[in-house]
Amino acid sequence: MKNSKVDILAVGVHPDDIELGCGGTILKQINLGYTVSIVDLTRGELGTRGTAETRKTEAEAARILLGAQERENLGMADGFFENNEANKKLLIVAIRKYRPDIVLANATADRHPDHGRAAQLINDACFLAGLKKVETTVDDKAQVEWRPRKVFHYIQDYHTDPDIVVDISGHMDKKIESILCYKTQFYNKGADGPQTPISSKAFLDTLVGRGIAHGRRIGVEHGEGFTCYGYIGVDDIGKVL
Repeated sequence: MKNSKVDILAVGVHPDDIELGCGGTILKQINLGYTVSIVDLTRGELGTRGTAETRKTEAEAARILLGAQERENLGMADGFFENNEANKKLLIVAIRKYRPDIVLANATADRHPDHGRAAQLINDACFLAGLKKVETTVDDKAQVEWRPRKVFHYIQDYHTDPDIVVDISGHMDKKIESILCYKTQFYNKGADGPQTPISSKAFLDTLVGRGIAHGRRIGVEHGEGFTCYGYIGVDDIGKVL
């Protein structure tokens, strides 16, 4: 198996969650020289618009635009996946494959019930991936245990006060461009299909507005907020915005 280690692993329960929640941060960190890969838990097959096949094509286009190294889909059941041993093992295999220092994960509570359930599954898998006695194999070869240093949860539909805000100034336009790779899901003038809460231009405006609001709180143009469990340590307080 090739060396797939990355600095950051972004995990989302639906294709497009990552672009919406932390696309700007991915762009920023890659620009700084960090490596990023993406894991989608489900194919988003219950989405009102589009299909699992169109979402797969759109997700790959977004990966290329963001500059992520790899993107894989674990094929869990959209809307009905459980935080059970089988699904945790699927994600543990991915965590041990990519060996990230940081994991970006779904919001801990949100309008869509999949988001909070995925957040807990991701947290559980990150912990269990560090236990030697949790055995996983790939191509009949045992994987080595690996635990990420920190899990940060991006903010989704519900308003949530962040524990940390990343300065994504200069990356907001490209973040929106990555979102619009999902042509079946978001605003696409003249496109057919039923209207949904995320298919209007006004929805994109709210994303930009949230970025401005988060940025304002730290004195920059645009920001993306994250929550996390436990303390966040810094090694140089002089670099805090």
